[in-house]
Amino acid sequence: MSAFKDPFHDAVSLGSCSCGKHHSQAEHDAAHATDLPVAAGEESLNRRTIESAIMRAVFPDDGERRRFLRAVGRSTALAALSSFFPLGALEAMAQDKGPLEKKDLKIGFIPITCASPLLMADPLGFYKAQGLNVQMIKTAGWALIRDKVINREYDASHMLAPMPLAMSMGIGSNPMPLNVATIQNTNGQAITLHVKHKDKRDPRQWKGFKFAVPFEYSMHNFLLRYYVAEHGLDPDKDIQIRVVPPPEMVANLRAGNLDGYLGPDPFNQRAVYDEVGFIHILSKEIWDGHPCCSFGVPADFVKQNPNTFAALYRAILTAAKMARDPKNRPIMAEVLAPAAYMNQPKTVLEQVLTGKFADGLGSVQNVPTRADFDPFPWYSMAVWILSQMKRWGYIKGDVNYKDIAEKVYLITDARKHMAEIGMPSPKESYAKFKVMGKEFDPMKAEAYVNSFAIKKS
Repeated sequence: MSAFKDPFHDAVSLGSCSCGKHHSQAEHDAAHATDLPVAAGEESLNRRTIESAIMRAVFPDDGERRRFLRAVGRSTALAALSSFFPLGALEAMAQDKGPLEKKDLKIGFIPITCASPLLMADPLGFYKAQGLNVQMIKTAGWALIRDKVINREYDASHMLAPMPLAMSMGIGSNPMPLNVATIQNTNGQAITLHVKHKDKRDPRQWKGFKFAVPFEYSMHNFLLRYYVAEHGLDPDKDIQIRVVPPPEMVANLRAGNLDGYLGPDPFNQRAVYDEVGFIHILSKEIWDGHPCCSFGVPADFVKQNPNTFAALYRAILTAAKMARDPKNRPIMAEVLAPAAYMNQPKTVLEQVLTGKFADGLGSVQNVPTRADFDPFPWYSMAVWILSQMKRWGYIKGDVNYKDIAEKVYLITDARKHMAEIGMPSPKESYAKFKVMGKEFDPMKAEAYVNSFAIKKS
């Protein structure tokens, strides 16, 4: 099988047939049995599978891989790849696993850069290294993601950070207890305005504007509301906020249906690329380090499939570790650009992921932390989200902030699995932080809600 071939040998083909006389490599293998000898034993096969998957991801064209190997040699190539990807840790994890209760999984995602760790785990072979057959399913919008999880069509899914909290409480849908295994990414959003509004940089000039957010239960909705309210506008009275699926945001901006949006990337950068919008501010300027998307899993799936859940967790955390390293971002842009994933120009993704980008106002900004991929699911993040759901009337009455946060966010599991792959995690579970200069104390969430002059009456 091609997965077990030595990917550091330039005579081996990892893609199509190496001799060009067969429709596929499988036909070629059957006819000629040309595989190089592989040392017997599961350990060697695990390592070979991981190496092959990574080499295929980095060099999707076999010709390029061969030229690279001929130029630098096998040992140098192996050392270079090992410096980018934790081959040793991956191999150890692949061998340290209990029997999987379920191997074939369906995972939904929206094609935005926040999903990068979830997606990168696929072409890099991190799921396969854990023994999982994962089908990544591109989905049209967040309401559809929610419904497919509730209907058990998806085993787990890319979700907006507030979604598992809302779904667990039965807000906006029937209640379904969910767990957040990891935060998919931090930052990674922006307020984008139509190019005709370049002279309206003061939010107090936005009265009557039509804005889009991707979903009601999204950080985008809560950050936009927070931002305009800090500038004296009531988001329920002075502007319009409508839900628009991320892939449709740029088209609606171009058509004049929107004045702007607080959206996920790459669609902020895509508006600049298409010359229909400019980036007013990055969301990190509102709250640096805010959560954006998360990886949500039904609570009963976790209980019924503990080994599968652990394997899935390890695969995604490994991808998150890779994604956090700035030197891997250009490779990520290359891998995620095709239609099966983001379906965007590589230039757009590279500007988002490296943080060196044109802002549509004539400047090139250099903000390396424009998008980050810290996976730790702080309880305090969940409490802030709940405080804003209370502030804007999505939840009413008394709220047991800590109880909800600690039921949904799996900090203990995160610490355990992060330690397995050598990722440091904080000892604390709650932290104070500032949003537009105002301190948030997660131990005083109700007082925080009551401190705002503008809120749902």
